[in-house]
Amino acid sequence: MSPKDLSPETIAVTFAKTSRSPKPFDEIASELTDERSAQFHEKWVVGYGHASVAEHAVLHLALENVSRLAIETIEGNRLASYTEKSSRYQQWDEDAFYVPDEILGSSLETPYNETCKALFKAYQESIPKVEGWLKSEKPKQSEESVRAFQRRIMGEVIDNCRFFLPAASLANVGVTMNARSLEYAICKMLSSPLREVQDIGEKLREVGQAEAPTLVKYAACNKYMVSTRQKMSDIAERIPEQKSNDTFHLVDWDKTGEEKILAAVLYRFDQARDYKSCLDYVANLSKAQRKKLAEDLMSDRGKFDQPLREFEYAQMTFEVLMDQGAYFEFKRHRMMTQTMKRLSPEDGFAIPKAITEAGYGDEYIAVMDRAADIYAQIAELNPAASSYIIPNGYNRRVLCTMNLREFYNFYRLRSAENAHFSIRRISQRMAEKIEEIYPTLAQYLDRPREETWRDIERDYFTVV
Repeated sequence: MSPKDLSPETIAVTFAKTSRSPKPFDEIASELTDERSAQFHEKWVVGYGHASVAEHAVLHLALENVSRLAIETIEGNRLASYTEKSSRYQQWDEDAFYVPDEILGSSLETPYNETCKALFKAYQESIPKVEGWLKSEKPKQSEESVRAFQRRIMGEVIDNCRFFLPAASLANVGVTMNARSLEYAICKMLSSPLREVQDIGEKLREVGQAEAPTLVKYAACNKYMVSTRQKMSDIAERIPEQKSNDTFHLVDWDKTGEEKILAAVLYRFDQARDYKSCLDYVANLSKAQRKKLAEDLMSDRGKFDQPLREFEYAQMTFEVLMDQGAYFEFKRHRMMTQTMKRLSPEDGFAIPKAITEAGYGDEYIAVMDRAADIYAQIAELNPAASSYIIPNGYNRRVLCTMNLREFYNFYRLRSAENAHFSIRRISQRMAEKIEEIYPTLAQYLDRPREETWRDIERDYFTVV
């Protein structure tokens, strides 16, 4: 079934009809037209609620010059694929920022623009300063070519200077999504408190209806989402304020997670015993016996092999404070359940050590404080739009629940040597805590013992 020959809706109907038709796919498709496909979807997907059919219609969407704040909503859908402009591998132009409609024409438009320009000016000015310091701190190696040396240094330079970039920074993002997910994504966008996101939702609805008209026909602003946001905000304001100084907290975890995983694996490969029998067996094993069982389970696993799906039976919930740059990478792990607070200056900002050592620390603090001041002024007019001005350096609280299998994937990517130091710090700290609660299975995370989260804080941050 090639999308060059058939529309997304026709492909979806072709696949749907195979459940009741013995004909081969190409024959089913030859009997369909776009009109007949639309009629099918109207009856079965819309009328009878067989929404899974819409998952066979896949669309590729290219979004250009949208803010990184808007990208958070765009990428807030689990069943999709995204590739966006990286703050690690590209540099931003000084005028590449979004001005929200919410402040256009107001007294805040000029100070907002001036603050964004100040952030981008500081970003550009810090690059040669950090480059000079890093070249003296980590000089060219004898076996290293000039090109390789410059590439290594500039990679570290951009990693440190990205802390200046505000959430208003413009980026491109490519999205691949099925029509079922797209319809829900559009509903969320049209229900957003941000006009930019609402406008993106309208444009996606137009594109979606052109490609799969029936499948995204009823995408609209969702009253439940809008009213719940307001009601819960009102209720939350009545909670007595109690600010925690914790930057990392294991909120909850499955106390028998390892037993459940090992028992489920045995259950899978044994036809005679029920799950309780397997669970009782594992619970009665000695520490050495349980360790041997885990060794038999994991010893043949290759570097890129995912653990068995049974690792999903153990879950952990963390509340973590991380800088916004780290969160932008953290959010890409969509198999987790994540709840984040609105981006604000509430929890202060991290200061990269390279910025301080390069002699640009005072300028960094000054422009961060300036952003917080403008945030407060915009928040009085529109709290949601105020987040545009907040730079990557500011911290953000995130609540997340993940299973052990997902953490294996997260850890492999975010503790790697080439991962950004901000997210390595979070990954290593989580791994240390997981080793405490699940020592038998967490030992196979292959942690690099030469670097801990404490080392990262010492070597890369003046303040976290």
